[in-house]
Amino acid sequence: MKRQLAILGSTGSIGTQALEVVSEHPDKFEVYALTANNQVDLLINQARTFMPDVVVIANEQKYPELKEALEDLPIKVWAGADAIAQAAQAEPVHIVLTAMVGYAGLKPTVAALKAGKAIALANKETLVVAGELITALATEHKSAIFPVDSEHSAIFQCLAGEWDNPVEKILLTASGGPFRTKSLEELATVTKAQALQHPNWTMGAKVTIDSASMMNKGFEMIEAKWLFGLSPEQIEVLVHPQSVIHSMVQFEDGAVIAQLGIPDMKLPIAYALSYPVRLKSKAPRLDFRQYATLTFEEPDANRFRNLAFAYHAIRTGGNMPCILNAANEIAVAAFLRDETGFLQMSDIIEQAMAKASFIPAPEYDDYAATDAEARRIATELIKHK
Repeated sequence: MKRQLAILGSTGSIGTQALEVVSEHPDKFEVYALTANNQVDLLINQARTFMPDVVVIANEQKYPELKEALEDLPIKVWAGADAIAQAAQAEPVHIVLTAMVGYAGLKPTVAALKAGKAIALANKETLVVAGELITALATEHKSAIFPVDSEHSAIFQCLAGEWDNPVEKILLTASGGPFRTKSLEELATVTKAQALQHPNWTMGAKVTIDSASMMNKGFEMIEAKWLFGLSPEQIEVLVHPQSVIHSMVQFEDGAVIAQLGIPDMKLPIAYALSYPVRLKSKAPRLDFRQYATLTFEEPDANRFRNLAFAYHAIRTGGNMPCILNAANEIAVAAFLRDETGFLQMSDIIEQAMAKASFIPAPEYDDYAATDAEARRIATELIKHK
């Protein structure tokens, strides 16, 4: 039987690559629902190609355009955040791929888990913001969470067959981004265009900036803590510029298992959607002769403070990771609008974490209030910088 997919964020980098996987394996998958935030033209094209039962546009102002473009087809056309959550809960759906960017991914993920759906998790902010809530819901409703991030997929693959063996630590690899070798003085003057030029991966703008600032790795550390039930002290970040080793697991006997491959997100996407089966891929294979040397470095927390902020947030617990995420989303958006500098993003995040109200044991409504408060604080900091 084909697996019915709800792809949330189908017009983004992960969503479009997931649809390529679907196209390559039409005998394995069928698209039940597609959702997008703003890119209505691409969503229309995807709907006409994959003929889902439901399409949803988050931006309700674009609903009339979407509705008119698809009125000749037997496709339900919805709009708004509640409609995205509704699509994620639909009875025929087997797997929900959460490829939305940022805090917006939390609500539909909660809805999908409550409906007992398996989650292919590409929206790392969901676990950053509300890891305790999400993991509790997954346990309560017996919903599997399959990681899509290349690093977490690598760890998941390394643990296959080793579930009963205690993990000593995991080693999350990071490319180091485009500014790995730049000094603080050089970082003070980097431009948006430079920050968007990732050396190894092709990603959306927000994730690319997060990678350049190392916030992405901080988020991945928090995500790994919840996915694999580890303490922050068991998660080590290593800068690995070649991006060949996607992450490693070290066991109590000292053995280290690594997952290697070329930088290609379609592999972890396909693995999450088809687990435990590995699907045949036509992607290029890793040629070790082209990688005579694999190198590793310790990340520099003085130049890239966001990684330290992430460790502080998860050790503090409560709603602090939610504050971290909200302030970062505002800071990155401001940087992409040329309203703040690269290093100033970290200043904004640090100050927002100090000023926002701390809640030791937040519930769902607290996360929404925290997100709004932290965004307001960060926005004010940008206005008055």
